[in-house]
Amino acid sequence: MSTLTGRDRTALVVVDVQNGVMAHAHDRDRVIANVRALVERARAQGVPVVWVQHSSQELQVGTQAWQYVSELVRQDSEPLVPKTYGDSFEETVLEAVLAEAGVGRLVVCGAQTDACVRSTIHGAFTRGYDVTLVGDAHTTEDLTAWGAPSPGDVVTHTNLYWSYQSAPGRTAAVVPTAEVSFAA
Repeated sequence: MSTLTGRDRTALVVVDVQNGVMAHAHDRDRVIANVRALVERARAQGVPVVWVQHSSQELQVGTQAWQYVSELVRQDSEPLVPKTYGDSFEETVLEAVLAEAGVGRLVVCGAQTDACVRSTIHGAFTRGYDVTLVGDAHTTEDLTAWGAPSPGDVVTHTNLYWSYQSAPGRTAAVVPTAEVSFAA
């Protein structure tokens, strides 16, 4: 149902599950296990897996912090999209990668919920994609010292508001890992 003509495939987009991002992430091990399960299921079903990797002053290219966590291994055939902004589409090749694969629906997981994940799901939705957020496969760190809600509340709130997202010709959904369907 996306507004992107002739793009009926689904892709799994894994956002920033990097060592430096996940070092203090809420429910880290469970989230990584869920992302891994999604990657394995997508591969088994022939669904494109697209990896997004952030770089910044804290995540400098080539450093240990910048690397993906050891529990997740990208296959050489799977696209890696480097980025420097929260929205994975902003000044990246993500749109070109998805267009070439005929993708109009995204299943999104990763980190951080209140930064790159939110920016990416909103960016995708406004660009015409159907967007499913995997409710138990995204996380953030504890930023309560700066006035943010607890990480669990950030995840819960994001799942709540995304489940009610709507726009003409597009769909938004939140589903747990066990219920993710990659069917169009």
